[in-house]
Amino acid sequence: MKKLGKKSPAEKGDNKRSEGGAKGWLKRLFSSAPKQTTAHRNGDEPLVFSRSEHPISRRQMSRNAVKVLNRLNQAGYESFLVGGGVRDLMLEREPKDFDVATSATPEEVKEVFRNCRLIGRRFRLAHVHFGREIIEVATFRSGQESSQSDQKQTEDGMILRDNQYGTLEEDAWRRDFTINALYYNIDGFSVVDYTGGVADLEQGQIRLIGDPEQRFREDPVRMLRAVRFAVKLGFQIEKQTEAPIRPLGNLLEQIPQARLYEEFLKMFQAGQALETFERLRHYDLFRYLFPMTDKVLAEEEGNFPHTFLMRALENTDHRVAEGKPITPAFLIASLLWELVRQRAEASQDTHHETGQRLPENVRLHRAGQDVLRQQRKSLSMPKRFAIMAQEIWELQPRFQRRGGRQPYRFMETPRFRAAYDFLLLRAEVGEVDEELAQWWTDFQEVNASEREKMSSSVKGEGKPRKKRRRRRKKPAVQATE
Repeated sequence: MKKLGKKSPAEKGDNKRSEGGAKGWLKRLFSSAPKQTTAHRNGDEPLVFSRSEHPISRRQMSRNAVKVLNRLNQAGYESFLVGGGVRDLMLEREPKDFDVATSATPEEVKEVFRNCRLIGRRFRLAHVHFGREIIEVATFRSGQESSQSDQKQTEDGMILRDNQYGTLEEDAWRRDFTINALYYNIDGFSVVDYTGGVADLEQGQIRLIGDPEQRFREDPVRMLRAVRFAVKLGFQIEKQTEAPIRPLGNLLEQIPQARLYEEFLKMFQAGQALETFERLRHYDLFRYLFPMTDKVLAEEEGNFPHTFLMRALENTDHRVAEGKPITPAFLIASLLWELVRQRAEASQDTHHETGQRLPENVRLHRAGQDVLRQQRKSLSMPKRFAIMAQEIWELQPRFQRRGGRQPYRFMETPRFRAAYDFLLLRAEVGEVDEELAQWWTDFQEVNASEREKMSSSVKGEGKPRKKRRRRRKKPAVQATE
């Protein structure tokens, strides 16, 4: 087993994070050892970083993850923390998930943990439940070729089922990116690196394990994941990994719409939605998620639709940074708004009785239904979010009605706040008058008497209609004798 790097002073147990940040310790580690390249190959001995050569501490991990690692180890199985959790800890970031890889089969994991549930069809996984927290445990996967009986692929090479179990080394080489193939060994507290992932962390690059074209064909979603990790970590995609992305982008059309939606949420709700959007368009991948929006943006680059969308994504990022709640419905409404607006504006549908053009909210409703129906062919979404997005669109005309009791009733509708936030974005880019947005902002903040003044002072709106007096019928004069 190779060891890399000069040992720092001996440390007992789990000590605190080193000063200078992740880049600091990585630079110190690599400056004191022969430069490692990305030429690490399958079959080479792994690099093993001892406890004194990496910043990971068990104190930074979920207690339940440590509990799973220890109990599997005590039961006689190999157990490692793996994936994004190790990557983030090496970069001295706070992980969101803690995944475990083990030599135990799913059935054996279930024997160790009574609070375990087995899931998955493509590959069996064990979920160990601790209240709301779930620790995912996966058995080492094999790197066997697709000719194996339990591994199936499409003609394009996309893996449909992969249930071959293997060794730690095989598991490392079948993972997607080198930086996600680092293993923290609970037995000795070392970090095991088969693929050169630590070197790539030091160089700040996203690199696929194996032949990039083949790996993208096996799972085209890896192209989206490459973009997501590059944006999240501030890394660059390594040149050989980057080269096949544009030519193979069309393979995303084979991915189930629901899976693309899940990846969309990971990319656009992490606080870097704007940069993610720009990277996706750079690699010509955005059109496989939102083809109609991409077409509109291509036709009107630099004009209102692009400006509005940039502002909406920027607003989402600010809300994430401030810890405010966000909803996929608002993102969907923003991404599809220009399509809905154009179709509603162009619609000449008329009322079947009066022959008059349909009201704006009705035209927005019909346009929204049509756009959402077409969008689901590329990227589906839960019905509740689609309905909410449609309500945000349909409520926009109501902001024009400010007189009388109408604003009071409007503010009581469930989607008022989301629709109001959407109005603010439209005002910022000049689609609606800023005075209108300011009026609604003030109306929500002033007291009751001021609200009365505001609603009564709006010209031409909300004036009480004069009731038409009904003529009273004169009582019939009874003839007298």
